[in-house]
Amino acid sequence: MASISFLRLSPITSPKTLPKPYPFSSFLPPLPLSLKSPSPTFPPLKPTVTRMSYNPTPATERLISAVAYTLPFFNSLQYGRFLFAQYPSLGLLFDPIVPLLNLYRSIPYASFVAFFALYLGVVRNPSFSQYVRFNAMQAVTLDVLLVVPLLLARIFNPGRSGLGFKLMVWGHNAVFLFSCFCFVYGLVSSVLGKTPYLPFVAEAAGRQV
Repeated sequence: MASISFLRLSPITSPKTLPKPYPFSSFLPPLPLSLKSPSPTFPPLKPTVTRMSYNPTPATERLISAVAYTLPFFNSLQYGRFLFAQYPSLGLLFDPIVPLLNLYRSIPYASFVAFFALYLGVVRNPSFSQYVRFNAMQAVTLDVLLVVPLLLARIFNPGRSGLGFKLMVWGHNAVFLFSCFCFVYGLVSSVLGKTPYLPFVAEAAGRQV
């Protein structure tokens, strides 16, 4: 009997006593996707590897560029005569190139032939790369600039003494040292495959190439 009375006292829910749905539930917005179903999964992205390509300068282009700077260097040695006379030991540095220099000077009009061969055969030749043509144009431009001090000396004729002669000596020494710097800088850069930018020359050469 106790069990029967206990069953009678326990709440019994009937279909009539179930809670009715909220009357405005039909007007509520739908649940977001994250609450309805789990978020979609995507396969992990594979890391992309970027490889840099390095194209070294060919040996032939380095050789042509290095040889091009010998033209203005040989023509600038005449400006060093005052330094050689004042410092005889300085000439020992140029003894290794004396045979090559004698061969260059033994050829008639070697300077003009080398100049036009470098300008017409290399600078204006589209078959050569931009690297070779730029270096050749720098050498040609420097060779043209080396003529200016000689023209000034012939026009003003400073003589063998006085202030004008001292200015000429200082100017020739400066031109010679600058030419040596350009030759060493251009030669080493060409051998390493880098592009040398000579001061006062690179901008003028870049406009011509």
